[in-house]
Amino acid sequence: VQLQASGGGLVQAGGSLRLSCAASGRTVINYHMGWFRQAPGKEREFVAVISVSGNTDVLDSVNGRFTISRDNSRKTVSLQMNSLKADDAAVYYCNAKRGLTTYWGHGTLVTVSS
Repeated sequence: VQLQASGGGLVQAGGSLRLSCAASGRTVINYHMGWFRQAPGKEREFVAVISVSGNTDVLDSVNGRFTISRDNSRKTVSLQMNSLKADDAAVYYCNAKRGLTTYWGHGTLVTVSS
């Protein structure tokens, strides 16, 4: 599975961005799909996940602002980010996980200006 994230960019605080992650290769319908982020000088952290069955979970600090969704027919997972804050600035990575197997995509940079 190859994952390609896109949609990052520069946004003002309070603005919105929509990140997308496209999977190629084998189907990801049986994979949990997630988003992580890594800010400069910090460890990579979990942001959101959507299970095979569509259940979702998000980081507490983004709850109510970020929404994860998936389109299995298009093999994509998206992260709608609203009311962005300076603390949300980071490189965002998508992943696909099934059992002990995890695939990572290259990151997409989100910059939030105050």
